[in-house]
Amino acid sequence: MSTETPAAPVVPADRADRADRAAAGPGTTTIAARLIARLRELGVEHLFGVPADYNLAFLDRVHGTELAFVGTCNELGAAYAADGYARLRGAGALLTTFGVGELSAVNGIGGAYAESVPVVEIVGAPATRVADAGLPMHHTMADGDFGRFERLHAEVTCDRVTLTADHAAEEMDRVLRACRQHSRPVRIALPADLVDAPAPVPEEPLVSGAPVPAELLDAFRTAAGALLAGAVRPAVLADHLAERHGAFEALADLVAAGPLPVAVMNMGKGVADESAPTFAGMYVGAGSAPATRAVVEDADCLIAVGVLISDGNSGGFSHAFPAGRTIDVQPYHARIGDASFPGLPMDQALAVLTDLVKGSVRGVLPVLPARPAAPAGAPDEPLTQAVLWDRFAAFVRPGDVVAAEQGTSFFGVAETRMPAGVTVVAQVLWSSIGYTLPAALGTCVAAPHRRTVLAIGDGSLQLTAQEIGTFARTGSTPVILVVNNGGYSIERAIHPTDAPYNDIAPWRYTELPAALGCGDHALAFRATTPAELDAALAAADRNPDRMVLVEAVVGPEDYPGRLAAIAAKYRRPAPASQA
Repeated sequence: MSTETPAAPVVPADRADRADRAAAGPGTTTIAARLIARLRELGVEHLFGVPADYNLAFLDRVHGTELAFVGTCNELGAAYAADGYARLRGAGALLTTFGVGELSAVNGIGGAYAESVPVVEIVGAPATRVADAGLPMHHTMADGDFGRFERLHAEVTCDRVTLTADHAAEEMDRVLRACRQHSRPVRIALPADLVDAPAPVPEEPLVSGAPVPAELLDAFRTAAGALLAGAVRPAVLADHLAERHGAFEALADLVAAGPLPVAVMNMGKGVADESAPTFAGMYVGAGSAPATRAVVEDADCLIAVGVLISDGNSGGFSHAFPAGRTIDVQPYHARIGDASFPGLPMDQALAVLTDLVKGSVRGVLPVLPARPAAPAGAPDEPLTQAVLWDRFAAFVRPGDVVAAEQGTSFFGVAETRMPAGVTVVAQVLWSSIGYTLPAALGTCVAAPHRRTVLAIGDGSLQLTAQEIGTFARTGSTPVILVVNNGGYSIERAIHPTDAPYNDIAPWRYTELPAALGCGDHALAFRATTPAELDAALAAADRNPDRMVLVEAVVGPEDYPGRLAAIAAKYRRPAPASQA
């Protein structure tokens, strides 16, 4: 027999509003209403998740407000969707239930932490008195420990709290401020019995900027000015943290001020205008194009903005920045040589650099070779990766959102020079396959006026394919390009073997939209030749009000350019001394 206190009954929105006001009294609101208001203040208009008994009372309060609930097939999909949403909106949110739900979502929360994405996870928790009594409830280990899941989240969140009646307002504000400041996920557990408990109406904005000491700005200006003075080959190297911490426009102002050549790291794909003459390509250390490598490594003053050095972001740590001549600008500190400037926000550091560069420093703009067109071949020849990504480059439009799954798809997208205004969503560091399909759901919901184009491999899609049905439920109209190369081809590339463990089940991908309830909302095409691919992409352009899935069939050992080079390296026979 369960001893849990029953969840609050479902109440119509108008009655719920009256109940909130009655419970709160003058000058107060409810904990649920305050949390909803604070999420809206962060720019969150949608809450992804899965309903369950511990969170139903909160969902009743969400219903009928300006925070729309988007039900996903599972909590992992909700976490990925909130991540994609946050990359466009500045913050995202998901709702899970205690224990089983939040553990299903934790991989997505870990990815958001690694990739610096501000996601708020709200966990519907057992009633306070149940937890205080240590009762053996469902979704627990029946040992009375109701704190283990919060402790687990200490490893994948920048802050967390289980709300209490006495300090709910202060604690939720503290945690939400941490989410915004650090651009990383947080966990807020809301016990079911506190949903309608009173809380003070917010009197101050959640986030307000503190003034930066003038002496800090002056010191940075002096040190940066000394390094920029006389520089004849200055350059900018930008990465994802510039976008995550709201410095996108400040970065663009700096690049335009010189103008200065700007290269981007793998994780920074899309953070600079790739259609501009200042764009110098993607810098991945020794794997960079020669012109891009020269811009970065031969600079006599390199301004590195939000750069994270990791294996996948730096070409296996083969990067080489100019020794002693790099201005390293991070979200809340900067470094120039041995001088450190803690507490300096990125946007203000970039504003100082822009002032220094204007009218006095001019960079040598790069001359990037045009991407060679893929051999046209016969229209009825088998489709190749080269033709696929050539057509993809022509298909992407200014202002699109391009979601690129880690693997062969990201390698293809990375080599595509994007039109102006394109946002690229990828998970280069965490590299959790299956991420981009639910993340694309998040981008569709976050920006329905922009077209989302998803490029994903067949192996990755099989992890999260059920959210295709959620696209239809939300009225979303992405273009989904499924690269069908018969399994985990990136693993075949980096570890050549005939073993069958890289094979997957041969799904009929074009039948998925119908099987998952999309009906007339979706179109699906299978392309095995260039002519079939052209026809499918043309149909996608003609039907912007429908979701379009295109299965592009290529060979299992046919790879995009840079991945092909890696594959060739791994296939090279080992020297005799190492054999």
